[in-house]
Amino acid sequence: MQFRDLVKQYNVLKPAIDMAMTDTAASGGYIMGKPVKELEAELAEYVGSKHCITCGNGTDALTLALKAWNIKEGDAIFVPDFTFFASAEVISMEGATPVFVDVDSVTFNIDPVSLEEMIQKTIQGGKLTPKAIVTVDLFGLPADYFAVKEIADKYNLLILEDGAQGFGGSINGRMACTFGDISTTSFFPAKPLGCYGDGGAIFTDNDEWAEIINSLKVHGKGSFKYDNVRIGMNSRLDTMQAAILKPKFKAFREYEVTDINKAASLYTEKLKGLVKTPVVPKGYYSSWAQYTIQLENREQRDGLQSYLKENGIPSMVYYPNPMHKQTAFIDLGYNDGDFPVTEKLCKTVLSLPLHPYITEDEISKVCVLIEDYVK
Repeated sequence: MQFRDLVKQYNVLKPAIDMAMTDTAASGGYIMGKPVKELEAELAEYVGSKHCITCGNGTDALTLALKAWNIKEGDAIFVPDFTFFASAEVISMEGATPVFVDVDSVTFNIDPVSLEEMIQKTIQGGKLTPKAIVTVDLFGLPADYFAVKEIADKYNLLILEDGAQGFGGSINGRMACTFGDISTTSFFPAKPLGCYGDGGAIFTDNDEWAEIINSLKVHGKGSFKYDNVRIGMNSRLDTMQAAILKPKFKAFREYEVTDINKAASLYTEKLKGLVKTPVVPKGYYSSWAQYTIQLENREQRDGLQSYLKENGIPSMVYYPNPMHKQTAFIDLGYNDGDFPVTEKLCKTVLSLPLHPYITEDEISKVCVLIEDYVK
């Protein structure tokens, strides 16, 4: 059994993907070719954003957003403590300071109460200027943007939606990657919508920021290639990756998101009463980047993971270490107990195999093993 079976997906989509790759190879347009602009238009229409700008990867997408806002040393950017390293790494790369925030124990997303506490603490400290909030749509579920937006408006902060895992999710019909002043996603192969390498995209309704990001991603270009008006970077989505994403995006829209939700619901039904299963609040829709259960403690979690492995079932721990305990952030001075929910989740979460092509028999096998172990 595969954790996220990309080979099975390829076999289903093989004719369309093979044709896309062959056509691109024959076209000669390997950089910024026609499929790139076509994909950007399709993505913008899907999420409901005025601008979609593709780039080299999800980390670059976040970086380009921060650069467009001129984030710099002395700025404080608030980010969940329970997330992948890139969400905070990009802040430090701009010379700013990540300020970590605890998460909700049910949704795993940024906790609005903790967020406001950390904003007030930062203001009272007087050393950093609060500038933005990096929300993370963790495991496919959009963050609580109603509460986050209220806080952002209160303290005049920008919202950067890290939708690397959340693309395809929604709240009351409004799509993920439209909740931030700038929103981003990743096309890393294992993401809800993934290519066959690295790729990313930025979404915004702001014309000025879109123009700056389009410049920044190609060495700070101006009106033409050799007029560079700012210091930029090289972060373009390859034509081949855009071409591959087009048939994958078609399948994603037509049935993959629906099918992965059915699979997640089946897991929840079969695991009810055995372990703590993920919750999707009313009005929310998840794209299920991961299906993540919670166990009683680290010993039970690690024991179950070993038991599943012995029986041929892959599983993953996202994430074993909170941001504030990463070696790179030790100098920020956080202590054990500062983020109790995150610290508990790091010891108790376990993600199970899930993808749009998983079968009911495969899910049943995983659930029977979990029941055997827990009971």
